[in-house]
Amino acid sequence: MEISALTRSVVTRTHAIISPDGYINSRVPGWDNCTVNVIINEQMGAHLCQTLVTFLEAGKLVGKTEKSQLFFYVVQGQCQVTVSSETNVVTSGHYVYIPIGQTYQVENTSPGTQLITFQKIYEKLDGYDVPPIIFGDAANIDGPTYLGDPALRLQVLLPDTFHFDMAVNIFTYDPGGHLPFVETHIMEHGLTYLQGQGVYMLDQQWYPIKKGDSIWMAPYCQQWFTAMGKEPAVYIYYKNVNRFPTTI
Repeated sequence: MEISALTRSVVTRTHAIISPDGYINSRVPGWDNCTVNVIINEQMGAHLCQTLVTFLEAGKLVGKTEKSQLFFYVVQGQCQVTVSSETNVVTSGHYVYIPIGQTYQVENTSPGTQLITFQKIYEKLDGYDVPPIIFGDAANIDGPTYLGDPALRLQVLLPDTFHFDMAVNIFTYDPGGHLPFVETHIMEHGLTYLQGQGVYMLDQQWYPIKKGDSIWMAPYCQQWFTAMGKEPAVYIYYKNVNRFPTTI
């Protein structure tokens, strides 16, 4: 018999490990016939919202981005996405960026289809237009080596221009691959593991991580990761970028 009081999930002031064993479903207006797991949210001190959406029969999302931009990544399955007047069928590995001020609809979903979403309040920068709608496929994005290490590959899914104040990347580690140093920086992260396993160090605490786990890292949370096992470890992650680091 499993002991129900055990979990790998941990929530602290500077970071969180959220494993699927503790998910509780949420109801979101306009997001129907689906389960919505709110993984990261401002209630925990974050400045982003990250969810996992799993569609049931006739699942459908309808809404409009107002202050917050929205990014979808298809973990598995297939659905049809309409943003404004642009419609595309998206499958595993595809993604959609929806800027502020746009209506969207996700429909014709196959049961079991899963989306990871990232939302962030958009900070417009003088002299730069709001970014366009983007439909993309991670399979078409180059994955160059990270800092010259062939065991690490980084795919940048959104254009690296000042129009964007958020980035979404996919990081792949071959077994035994690891970050070359402990990162300590102002950027906040939200991420989910798509494949593999390993060990993450967050603020001098060590955590086993595997496919399906999600992590929140506050600004200046110290971070380091190494991949373990017999397959690459892969995660998709958000970070805030390209804006002044202070409001003073």
